[in-house]
Amino acid sequence: MIKDEPTDRARIDGPRTDGVRDAEVATIPLVEERINVGKREVESGRLRIRVDVNEREERVIQDLERDEVTIERVPRNERLTEIPHVRLEGSVTVIPVVEEVVVVEKALMLVEEIRVHRASATERADIPVTIRSEEVSIERQDVPVSTTREVGDGR
Repeated sequence: MIKDEPTDRARIDGPRTDGVRDAEVATIPLVEERINVGKREVESGRLRIRVDVNEREERVIQDLERDEVTIERVPRNERLTEIPHVRLEGSVTVIPVVEEVVVVEKALMLVEEIRVHRASATERADIPVTIRSEEVSIERQDVPVSTTREVGDGR
């Protein structure tokens, strides 16, 4: 909307500088219509919906896969220094089962030594000893002979 003057009434003022002669100037108001759009809900009808379930049986052929596993327990009873990892051996998964156990060892332990020192010594002893001896007498008819012999350890 364009307006030449701020008011609607005609006025006569001093000299104009826009090339229009001094005369009466009339202002014409311009009117504009504006539209305001809105909406509202209006019931235009009603519906009733009913659902019926029909059943039928069909055969479906499909290949299904499944894995079958067998569990094999293998006793090992080995002493380890670290925990082993789960490993694959072909199509076999090997899962180690470990446990901590108390280890009691039986070992030979040198507790002490007994030392026997031997020294040789010579001493003179006075020991009473009984010595036996036998005496044999042989007689001849023509010459009598007497012989004495000692029996012992030969000393």
